[in-house]
Amino acid sequence: MLLQFSDPAKLKTKMCVFEDKFIARDSSTLEQLKEMTSRRKVIEESINETSFITDAIAREMSGGLSSHTQQVLHKLLQYLPLLENFVSQVDLVGYNLKIVQWTSDLKIRWSSALSSSSLFHLRGPKFFQIDNLRFEVAMTLFLYGAVLRKRALEVISEDKVQSATFFREAAGVYQYLAKDILPSIQHCVPSERPPEVIPSTSVAMSLVCLAEAQAVTTMRAEEKGSISSLLAKLHYGIVDLLNESANHLRIFSGESSSFLEFLSAFRALHELKSRKNLAKELMSGGQVGLAIGILRHALTDVKKEMPRENSWKLVFGTEIDIVAETLRKFERENEIVWHKKIPSRDELPTLKGSRIVKSIPYCPKKWERELAFKM
Repeated sequence: MLLQFSDPAKLKTKMCVFEDKFIARDSSTLEQLKEMTSRRKVIEESINETSFITDAIAREMSGGLSSHTQQVLHKLLQYLPLLENFVSQVDLVGYNLKIVQWTSDLKIRWSSALSSSSLFHLRGPKFFQIDNLRFEVAMTLFLYGAVLRKRALEVISEDKVQSATFFREAAGVYQYLAKDILPSIQHCVPSERPPEVIPSTSVAMSLVCLAEAQAVTTMRAEEKGSISSLLAKLHYGIVDLLNESANHLRIFSGESSSFLEFLSAFRALHELKSRKNLAKELMSGGQVGLAIGILRHALTDVKKEMPRENSWKLVFGTEIDIVAETLRKFERENEIVWHKKIPSRDELPTLKGSRIVKSIPYCPKKWERELAFKM
């Protein structure tokens, strides 16, 4: 079972009315600006939870999709090509004081879902404004990746292949963000900034998504009865990905404690599973003392990492019970049959990981429409 962490999708935004700020030179451009505003508005209402439409109408508007997460993905995929085209058309104008002023007047504002200092205030979430159109692209893509993650979690029980695919797609979105979008806005990012606009955060999120994809893939391997030595390496490959993710987060220290706790808990859980499988493999090979030593230290270590989140505690508790019962079985067998010495921690083998998942590259879709502004 995967630990659930949906905080990255809890973004909020303020309304942007493109046709009020960017002055169109012809009716076609005006209609396209209005369409952008309309497409963005339905996303805003979905994530801000301010929509008053019925479930039936929501399904009809999204082509029959019943899941709220699917509906949000549908809305994002309708808005992003318009937004990409709009930004590219503005770029063709080049540096222009009117464009700069219009962008400022647009007031692109988003909250942070990962900031340790701005999650909730007495009057609601704190909003950040950055007067750059790629800030809008960045936050919309961050939301898109987060909603893909959320959808991946929803379908795990019914389709693990599809779940892993969603996680891999999300990883690709975050890689694209870190490499192609966020570096271009760093010059205008204020000192008080949301973690979502820092490239290292997107790199960390991409690695988390890959770890989740590998976790789902490992579940499938377990269901198919794969050998313990392989499972041990797959679980520790997840640990390696999460350690790398945490290293990127140390570059910027503004992430929420819940995100950092999630990473720590996720890592500890799969290290325990890796040790459990390695111990099984050693036991089957007659290395009874090593197997027992690994499980004893595994239980000691994981109890120090017990998370505060109740749903995570339940997952930890279930796995700890399994490992504890396995240890009791091995100890009884050793006491009756083998009488092997239990080695110290320094004598235990080192865990080794294997990574078998890769991201699915994000390829932005852009509607090729010419826009003309009154300069």
